[in-house]
Amino acid sequence: MDLAYVCEWEKWPKSTHCPSVPLACAWSCRNLIAFTTDLRQDDQDLTRLIHILDTEHPWDVHSIHSEHREAITCLEWDQSGSRLLSADADGQIKCWSMADHLANSWESPVGSLVEGDPIVALSWLHNGVKLALHVEKSGASSFGEKFSRVKFSPSLTLFGGKPMEGWIAVTVSGLVTVSLLKPSGQVLTSTESLCRLRGRVALADIAFTGGGNIVVATADGSSASPVQFYKVCVSVVSEKCRIDTEILPSLFMRCTTDPNRRGRCPAITHLNFLARDMSEQVLLCASSQTHSLVECWSLRKEGLPVNNIFQQISPVVGDKQPMILKWRILSATNDLDRVSAVALPKLPISLTNTDLKVASDTQFYPGLGLALAFHDGSVHIVHRLSLQTMAVLYSSAAPRSSDEPAVKRPRATGPAVHFKAMQLSWTSLALVGIDNHGKLNMLRISPSMGHPLEVPLALQHLLFLLEYCMVTGYDWWDILLHVQPAMVQSLVERLHEEYTRQSAALQQVLSTRILAMKASLCKLSPCTVPRVCDYHAKLFLIAISSTLRSLLRPHCLNTPDKSPGDRLTEVCSKIADVDIDKVMINLKTEEFVLDMSTLQALQQLLQWVGDFVLYLLASLPNQGSPLRPGHSFLRDGTSLGILRELMVVIRIWGLLKPSCLPVYTATSDTQDSMSLLFRLLTKLWICCRDEGPTSEPDEALVDECCLLPSQLLIPSLDWLPVSDGLVSRLQPKQPLRLHFGRAPMLPGSAAASQLDGLARAPGQPKIDHLRRLHLGAYPTEECKTCTRCGCVTMLKSPNKTTAVRQWEQRWIKNCLCGGLWRRLRLGYP
Repeated sequence: MDLAYVCEWEKWPKSTHCPSVPLACAWSCRNLIAFTTDLRQDDQDLTRLIHILDTEHPWDVHSIHSEHREAITCLEWDQSGSRLLSADADGQIKCWSMADHLANSWESPVGSLVEGDPIVALSWLHNGVKLALHVEKSGASSFGEKFSRVKFSPSLTLFGGKPMEGWIAVTVSGLVTVSLLKPSGQVLTSTESLCRLRGRVALADIAFTGGGNIVVATADGSSASPVQFYKVCVSVVSEKCRIDTEILPSLFMRCTTDPNRRGRCPAITHLNFLARDMSEQVLLCASSQTHSLVECWSLRKEGLPVNNIFQQISPVVGDKQPMILKWRILSATNDLDRVSAVALPKLPISLTNTDLKVASDTQFYPGLGLALAFHDGSVHIVHRLSLQTMAVLYSSAAPRSSDEPAVKRPRATGPAVHFKAMQLSWTSLALVGIDNHGKLNMLRISPSMGHPLEVPLALQHLLFLLEYCMVTGYDWWDILLHVQPAMVQSLVERLHEEYTRQSAALQQVLSTRILAMKASLCKLSPCTVPRVCDYHAKLFLIAISSTLRSLLRPHCLNTPDKSPGDRLTEVCSKIADVDIDKVMINLKTEEFVLDMSTLQALQQLLQWVGDFVLYLLASLPNQGSPLRPGHSFLRDGTSLGILRELMVVIRIWGLLKPSCLPVYTATSDTQDSMSLLFRLLTKLWICCRDEGPTSEPDEALVDECCLLPSQLLIPSLDWLPVSDGLVSRLQPKQPLRLHFGRAPMLPGSAAASQLDGLARAPGQPKIDHLRRLHLGAYPTEECKTCTRCGCVTMLKSPNKTTAVRQWEQRWIKNCLCGGLWRRLRLGYP
C-alpha cells in the first residue's frame, strides 16, 4: 500500500475550505468521488459544499452549493454511479443527477424532508442485481463460471417485476423514511417508527436481504447498550407507500461483557454491515479517548435445544428441530489506537471456501480486506472476517510537488494528520481518504495485500478484476494504478485470449468494451502507445458501420429474414472482386435509397472513412514500423472487411447524391479515386481475411501503394490527443502533490512525442472528434471532453436530421470508449 497523489485546496485570504463535521465521502462505480467541506467566509455563515471529481483529473473538481442548511451527514451513490443522495442534520435529503450527462454539471430536481430530524443512515433501495465473484474459479475459461448472478429480490418492484427506484433513511429519533421515485417523476414518501419505544439513534446502517427485505442496525452510542436490528418491509398499497417493521435479535459487544475490558471503551463510534447485501455480518468499533476495539459479528441459525421430557413425547427428527437466529462473534481485536474512519469493500467475493484464519497467501485478495484509519495517521488493511492485519501504511511518506519533483519537503510538526472519512474503490485496489486538513489522499492497495506474489499470479489477479469490470460495465481506472509498463503486452494478450473463449453472443456484447480496455492499458507503456490510436479508430469504425447499416431498410415488407446490412456483409465477403461496380451490381440498390438531406448530413463521416482507407493504403509500404498509427489495421481482416463494405455503400449513395462522396485531391482529373482505393483495399483484405490462410502482401500491391502519394494527396488524420490524465504519470511510485482548481504541469509522455499524429501545437485548429467537424483554434461553441480518452465534441448538435441524431445517441451519455463527459470552457487551449 502506497500513496499515489495528494490534492489540496489553495489558500485564499478571504475564504477557506475547512473539513466539515461530520465529513461524508462516497466513491461511485464510475470512479467519481464525492465529499463535503464547509466554505468559511468573512462575516458569513458556513456554506455547505459537495465536491465531485473524477479520479483521473482530481484537480478539475466541481463544487456544488448544496443549499443544505445544516451539516451534511450522508452521501450515497446509486448502483449506476450517475446519481447522488445527500442528507443533512435537518432531515433534508436531496437527489443529485447529471445535467446533460456531464460529470461537472449537477442538478437536484427531487428530494424529501423529515423536518428537524437529523439523518444518520441513508441508502438507495436495492435493484435486485447481485453478481458474485468466485476467486477459486479465476482460471476458468467461461465468464459464467467466474461471475455468477445471485438470486436477489429488489426491495420493491413495479408491474412486471421491474425494480422501483427510491431511497431509505434512518433519523436520530428512530424514524425510518422511504421515498419512492414514480415513473411520472413524482416522489412518494412515507415515514414510520422503527419500534414502539423510540429512542436516540446515534449510529445506524442499512443492508438488504435476498428476499427483498431491508435490515436496519442502530445503536445509541453507548457500548453498554444493545445494538438493535430491525427488519423493514416496503410496499405500495392504494398509491401509498407502506412501511412495516419487525424487531430482530440484538447483541451486546463482547468488550462490555468481558470483566477485564468493561468500561474501557464506553462509546460505539462505528457501526457498519460488511456489505449492503450482507445483512448477516456486522462490524462494530468501540472507542475511548485513546484507543479502540473492533469486533466482527455474524448472524446464524442455531438449533433450539429441546428438553428430554419433550423429546420422549415427540422426538425431533431432521428439519423439524426448532431453529433460532443468534448473533455470534467471529473475531475481535486487541487494544488498537483510536479508530478515526472505516472503509468497507464493495467487491462481492464469494466466501464459501474461504478460511477465516487466512492461512494461505492466495486468500489475500483485495475484496477480503477492509480499511481502518487511526488517529496516529496510519491506515491498516485487515481481513473483513478474521480482522487479521494484511497491510499497513504509515503517514511518513511526504508527497512530492508535481511542479518540483526533486524538492525534498520537511516533515510537518504538530498533531498527526489522520483520515476523517475513507472509501474503497469498487475493485478494492485503491483507497481515498479525506484528512483533518481537508486534503484528498489517493492510495494504491496492492492486489496481494502486501504479501509477495510472483508476477504470473499478480497478472492473474489484475486480469480477473479487468474481466469483472468488463462484465459489469464498471470503470477500471483503479486497476490501471497497478499495471507496470512491462505488464501491458501480457495483459492485453491474455485479455484478448479470455475474450475469444466466450460465446459469440457475449463477444458481441463486450466487443466495444474490450477495445476501450485495451486502449487504456496501452497508454501505460511507451512501446504500445501507437496502438491506442488504432483501438480508438476501431471503436469509431464500428460505431460508423453500425449506424450506417441501421439506416438501410428493406424495399418490401415480405423480405427474407436477413436485413439489408446482413446481405451487404454476405455479398462483400463472398465476392472478392476488385472492381467496386461488379460488387455493387449484386446488391439491391433500392434498399440503399435515403433522403438527400440525410446523405448530405453524413458527409463528414463518409469523408473520414475515405480518408482512413487512403491513409492505411499509403502506410502499407512502412508497415514494418510499429510506431505508426494504423499499423494493426493492415493485418486485421475483419476491420478491412468493414471498410470494404462501407466503400460499397458510399459508392451507391454517391450515385444518388454525388456531393456526399469523400473529396480527394487527385493529380489527374480522369482518375476514379474510389475504384482505385477499393481495388487496393480488396487486394489487402484478401491477404488477411478469415476464410483463407494469411499471407504477406505481394510486391505489386506494395508498389501500387508506393505510388499513391503521387496520385492522391494523403490526408493527415486527426488522432485523439494525448490524455491529460494522471494514471500514465503515476507509474513511478512517487506521490504527486496537486491542487484543486489548478491543472498541474505534468511531464509529457516520451512515446507520444515520437508520434506526429498525437502531438498538437498551441493555436492549431481543433476538431470535433465524433462529428468530424473543424472547430477552429479557439472554439466558440460549448464543448465537452471525455474523462478517459480526451475525445472532444460539441455540447449541442449543429444538425437536426434524423440520421445525425441517431449517430449522436450512441455517445450522448458516455464517450464511445465508455468514459464520462465533462464540460470544457469556451476557447479551451
